[in-house]
Amino acid sequence: MCPAPPACPEPKYRGPLHCLATVAREEGLRGLYKGSSALLLRDGHSFATYFLSYAVLCEWLSPAGHSRPDVLGVLVAGGCAGVLAWAVATPMDVIKSRLQADGQGQRRYRGLLHCMVTSVREEGPRVLFKGLVLNCCRAFPVNMVVFVAYEAVLRLTRGLLT
Repeated sequence: MCPAPPACPEPKYRGPLHCLATVAREEGLRGLYKGSSALLLRDGHSFATYFLSYAVLCEWLSPAGHSRPDVLGVLVAGGCAGVLAWAVATPMDVIKSRLQADGQGQRRYRGLLHCMVTSVREEGPRVLFKGLVLNCCRAFPVNMVVFVAYEAVLRLTRGLLT
């Protein structure tokens, strides 16, 4: 006879508001901002990479005599921009996630730099790129659609304003 599988533990949070209240109660206001320094470091340069690479790729993919690429060019530029942004963002995203998941009380990491150094020392530099392939597989199609919609809204609003 096979033993019964172990019962699934109850989830810690019953929803987003319960999560917010529990973290605030157990860790204080500061607990709500765990990982925010890594988030700021992640988003600053990744958004710069995102929009700059999109603009440059659009310029390269624009047919001669046109200021904007066609829909296929926008799809390619948007997808590539998303992938490049995540390639730049992933190291800080890994650190952000580790800081956010670090428990209260017996904390493993003292801060952003300690988390980064400890992670690289224990797992090697490749740890900073965990999830990159999956992020890129998601980023390419998502950002294709984002930028096609963005360009469509730009064209629509330009038509309304002129």
